[in-house]
Amino acid sequence: MRAQISPTPPVAAPAAPAARAWTRLLRAQAATARLLGASLHAEHGLSINDYEALDLLARADGRRLKRVDLARRLVLTPSGVTRLLEGLEEAGLVARASCPEDLRVTYAELTDAGARTLETASCGHVASIRALLEEHLSDDEIEELAELLGKLPGATNVEDRCPAGTEGFG
Repeated sequence: MRAQISPTPPVAAPAAPAARAWTRLLRAQAATARLLGASLHAEHGLSINDYEALDLLARADGRRLKRVDLARRLVLTPSGVTRLLEGLEEAGLVARASCPEDLRVTYAELTDAGARTLETASCGHVASIRALLEEHLSDDEIEELAELLGKLPGATNVEDRCPAGTEGFG
């Protein structure tokens, strides 16, 4: 009778650089979003999506966007953006506006209260982002990271939202 040799379990090959980068990007995004979201909510009662919606509306012509365009920019489903906007409307931060030329079109419009809330939240949120990144990266690495991520689909340039005379992130 022959001795049975059990096969050696295969050793996992190291992940390809692209797969490793993708995994790290996903994990870093999830972890940083949790940390920054908790801070934003504790200090201003806003979720990351609330903040992003207010910011997108503030940057839009007339401080308003079609709800479907807002959903696309936030990467939300139509029902997801409806739920998000319902909360912002109840808080008085966003108003629903119709289009006189096409009654099927509905806009989300930033209210004055929404603009004030965004301005108040922006500098603290940007400071939290800066503190988190500077805890782990040098200034040069942060700049390099911004440049690299800017090459990916969906990345946009984000302006400094802090009022003049305050330290911003940009």
